[in-house]
Amino acid sequence: MPLIRLCLTLLLPLCALPAAAADAADSDAAPTSARPAPNARIEIRARKQLGDTEERRHSTAAKMVFGREELDRHGDTSLGDVLKRLPGITLSGTPGRGGDIRMRGLGNGYTQILINGEPAPRGFSLDSLAPDQVERIEVMRAPVAEHSARAIAGTINIVLREGFVKRDTEIRSSLGWDKDKPQPSLSVQKSGGQEAFNYSLNMNLGHSEYQNFATSGTEEFALADQQSLLAQQQTTHSRSQSNWLHSAPRLGWKFDDGDTVNIQPFAMVSRSHSDGNEHLDQSLGATPARYADAHWFGDSDFAMLRLMGNAKTRLADGARLEFKLNGGFASSDNASTRGEFGPGGNLAHSVSSSSGIKNSSLSSSLKYSRSLGEAHSASFGAELEGGHRTESATTVQDGVLQLAEYGDEVEAGTRRFAAWGQDEWEISPLWSLYAGLRWETIETNSSWLSGSASNSSSVASPLLHSVWRFAEKGRDQVRLGLTRSYKAPNLNQLVPRPTLSSTYPTSEANLLSEPDSSGNPNLKPELAWGLDLALEHYLGDGGLFSASLFGRDIDNLIRNVTSLQSVSWSPVQRWVSSPQNIGHARTWGIELEAKFKLTELYPTALPFELRANLSRYWSHVSTLPGPDNRLDQQPSLSGNLGVDYRFAKKPLTVGTSLNWTPAYDVRQSENQIYTQGAKRVLDAYALWRFDANTQLRLSAANLLAQNYDTGNTYFTSTSERIVDTQTRTYRAFTLRFEKKI
Repeated sequence: MPLIRLCLTLLLPLCALPAAAADAADSDAAPTSARPAPNARIEIRARKQLGDTEERRHSTAAKMVFGREELDRHGDTSLGDVLKRLPGITLSGTPGRGGDIRMRGLGNGYTQILINGEPAPRGFSLDSLAPDQVERIEVMRAPVAEHSARAIAGTINIVLREGFVKRDTEIRSSLGWDKDKPQPSLSVQKSGGQEAFNYSLNMNLGHSEYQNFATSGTEEFALADQQSLLAQQQTTHSRSQSNWLHSAPRLGWKFDDGDTVNIQPFAMVSRSHSDGNEHLDQSLGATPARYADAHWFGDSDFAMLRLMGNAKTRLADGARLEFKLNGGFASSDNASTRGEFGPGGNLAHSVSSSSGIKNSSLSSSLKYSRSLGEAHSASFGAELEGGHRTESATTVQDGVLQLAEYGDEVEAGTRRFAAWGQDEWEISPLWSLYAGLRWETIETNSSWLSGSASNSSSVASPLLHSVWRFAEKGRDQVRLGLTRSYKAPNLNQLVPRPTLSSTYPTSEANLLSEPDSSGNPNLKPELAWGLDLALEHYLGDGGLFSASLFGRDIDNLIRNVTSLQSVSWSPVQRWVSSPQNIGHARTWGIELEAKFKLTELYPTALPFELRANLSRYWSHVSTLPGPDNRLDQQPSLSGNLGVDYRFAKKPLTVGTSLNWTPAYDVRQSENQIYTQGAKRVLDAYALWRFDANTQLRLSAANLLAQNYDTGNTYFTSTSERIVDTQTRTYRAFTLRFEKKI
């Protein structure tokens, strides 16, 4: 997109405006020691607290805000279930079982996840965070300089619950059912304080248990004459259960001079167990099936402690200085065993593996901000982060230790430094402009028994956002964003220690459909120029209509490539999947959104509240043959429709929402095509308010309980193999009691 590059180059000088304007403001400012005359009139104006929609409207950079009303609406127990209903966000995987969070259909690192404005720690999953711990969700469709530009698809910022001066105790207990399995949880939050001190203490604990059933069919054909070579049918039953405890207290101090200090620990502990069995029937094949039955079990423990602190102070010239210090430690231990048995019950193959991962990190940042006049401000900042990861792993196949040349421990370290500046200026009541520049560098180093690897990358990101309002008191406006963003490879992609196929011993050849995997220390970050354009119309009572266009032009696209290789861990050639920079890609799309009360359009209508969004996506990977040479698992469409109704003479509110993603195909590589069936997820709720402090909520999730269908087609020079999987899904019900004391 040469036009974007040209526009950004021309607009870079705007980043120098803050310094020049600051000098001018200093020359005209009155001395800080000046005091008003004894009879002078002093006027103090309090800024009105903006609602979610108004905050979105007044933000120069495109930002959507969703507060407690949206978080509580359906009584969800998982934050992922909340996010899947928001505009432009999809949730991959089986309905009701969590999955990757994707903006604009792009996951796998394209979507940046922040907690209180800081990058989420490694190993953290949004599915493990209870909505009760969250104050609001901020969705930014394009990056800003203050946050990392590792956000090609966009940024989701999770703001944890804050302390309140008002003394309040809130209790929420719930009991859910998922295929007759209980899902109890309890949430307690207590807030209070005085003028100089406030606190918020909370705790969330729960138990979840799920059953899964899937069938998978495999067929293989000869390319020369389409003769059937293989036919298999596999059925899988599995069970998983987890116990978890979360806590995110907050302590805050406010001093007489306006300075503030906040400290927020964040602790998470979980323990999980899973087990299952498989049965394999083979009706056609040149050789017998590898096994008839398989059994496995696994245990996992996860613990994370993170301490987030910030201090804000006012300087003599009216500027503000903010300092943040964050540190954390996370540990996970996993162990699994799988045994495969022949038709007579004899053990044919066994795999046992164990791993332990320990992550520690420390980061600090400094932000200087200053008003340059009415509705004009500038900010500058710097960030420094260091992290260390130790991973121990052992794999034993049929009693033989594997990958001995790599040792049982890998160490990796990361260092990140960033500097940024931004200028936000309401030039007139009709026009607001944001210009920013961010430079960020990341270094990683890893070492193991027989080797080491390192990787470094630096990216400069010019950023421009602008809002034009058609009339000073009008409700229509146009947004424009021109940005530079990137996607850095993660540690797992960089460390070359392989992970072995669980069903094929290293003494034998594996299949293209079940490869080993290995990292690539030579990966480069993906770089993207971005264009965002939106037209917004706001109604009088929180409603809005929005239509937006976006485009991303991506270089150094990373995609897993599977190839047949001679490897050190096997005497025969093995199929190995590893990430590679494969070239150039583009994605673009249209996003439509509507949210309003029906009475805003028709004053005499019934009090329905409607929410709807529809997104259409296109993408093209230039180095892959068509058709369907799209970005990884990006659907062509996604949509949500929600309706709420509040009864006039009863303290009852009911609502429902439908989440829909149609079927699609994606060519993953020259020898693999991924297929996903249509997803339709219908949820509903009913809320009865006994009084202002007591309410009861009944929620029903995945009412349609449709099967989740996925498939992969693999091509070799002589054959085509098709693997189709159908996973059963289940309805889930939750009864939740909420009380404020």
